Amino acid sequence: MLLRGGGVYRQALLSLLLATFLASVAAKTGPTHNKVVVCYISTWAVYRPGQGAYSIENFDANLCTHAVYAFAGLDITQASIKSLDPWQDLQEEYGKGGYERLTSLKSSHPHLKVSLAIGGWNEGSKNYSRLVANAQQREHFVKQVSGFVRKYNFDGLDLDWEYPTQRGGSPQDRENFVALTKALREEFDNYGLLLSSAIGAAKNVIDQAYDVRQISRYLDYLHIMCYDYHGSWDKKIGYNAPLTAPADDPLSVQFTIDYLLKLGAPPSKLVLGLPFYGRTFKTAAEGKVNDASDGIGFRGPFTREDGFLGYNEICDILSNKTSGWTTNWDAETSQMVARSERNVFTQDVNVVSFDSSRSIANKVKFAMMKRLAGVMVWSVDTDDFLGRCEVDEDTYADFKYVKNAPRRLNQNYPLLRTINEATTLALEELAADEAVVPDDSENEIPHGKNVATSLISVSLMLSSVCVLLHSLTH
Repeated sequence: MLLRGGGVYRQALLSLLLATFLASVAAKTGPTHNKVVVCYISTWAVYRPGQGAYSIENFDANLCTHAVYAFAGLDITQASIKSLDPWQDLQEEYGKGGYERLTSLKSSHPHLKVSLAIGGWNEGSKNYSRLVANAQQREHFVKQVSGFVRKYNFDGLDLDWEYPTQRGGSPQDRENFVALTKALREEFDNYGLLLSSAIGAAKNVIDQAYDVRQISRYLDYLHIMCYDYHGSWDKKIGYNAPLTAPADDPLSVQFTIDYLLKLGAPPSKLVLGLPFYGRTFKTAAEGKVNDASDGIGFRGPFTREDGFLGYNEICDILSNKTSGWTTNWDAETSQMVARSERNVFTQDVNVVSFDSSRSIANKVKFAMMKRLAGVMVWSVDTDDFLGRCEVDEDTYADFKYVKNAPRRLNQNYPLLRTINEATTLALEELAADEAVVPDDSENEIPHGKNVATSLISVSLMLSSVCVLLHSLTH
């Protein structure tokens, strides 16, 4: 009788039921593990030709916990954030509304957090250095950017200043960057917004650019860009993102992470960056690591950038069994190197150093061993998002207890799916330690679009809600 007659009680119970329902829906979307998977989307990929073109509609929100829209820019004259491509980003003037198209995915994927990244390599460093050096401009920027991200329903901001103190910056940037993160933290806490930053991986950049202990106080996550350790600029063939290197070589993933931890970065805030691309080289030599190269590299048909190949371009090449390309796995660095036959006209050999699925799995296991928050990827648009290539068969060759790779419901996004599989498997391996793990060859790791299961669960929950509502109102 109390529930029938008391509207307040009925409303309270209804709210509880709806909250339970929404929580259930949230649990059915996204990765099943509790680690971070941050997915950067380079939004200019929409302009790539043919099957390399990538739009927001290609993004699979179930495979990521966080999405980062890259990039917005800095209007230094107004000390404000701005769209770098208004037609793609905004709805005004009949634009395509990229901001809203990405953030709207949160309604169907309640687990997803979406941030807006400001900066990037092409934005440079000088204007950011000017901004943070002026306390009044800094304060204005903080208020303006807070309103901007909330206006477009982003969950936070990712600072991608490459890099404080570098590329025309000043030595004061290191201290001023702390001041900026502190001011943003205080402002963002008023609205429950996330604050992260992309952090350079080279030791000299870390030493000069970042007060690691201080910025760790104010950032939710530090996205460590553990790639571009070597490239065509070295004028010799090298590994793009080696997991390890000799003890006296700071250019490796392991050195970067261990160094940041030593400097006071909490492992719970460190996010290990993984490259979904390779670095390319042209050489007149045999095409081995450390052979002299031309300093430019070659480009791919989709990304069209010297010295750079997306994973989707690499796997396209390697899927052609008559292409004359061969691969070599380096166990010490967890890197794959592919090389072409010698060009009969130029006498050059093309070489690309990249992360295969096996590389990705090993780095995920490393991140789990270090108890890091998770991993991030640059960037999802160069994964094999259309599922055109064969799936690697040696992905878990270096995992102790994995006899057979988990079956996949979809073949697209092989690297991103590897991240989610490897995270679960690595956590299980760590927990099991030396214990015997049962044969899981028939198991599926339920990430990605398990639509049927989700629909059944939602249907059952809705039925339960309807029955209870009927009993309350009749």
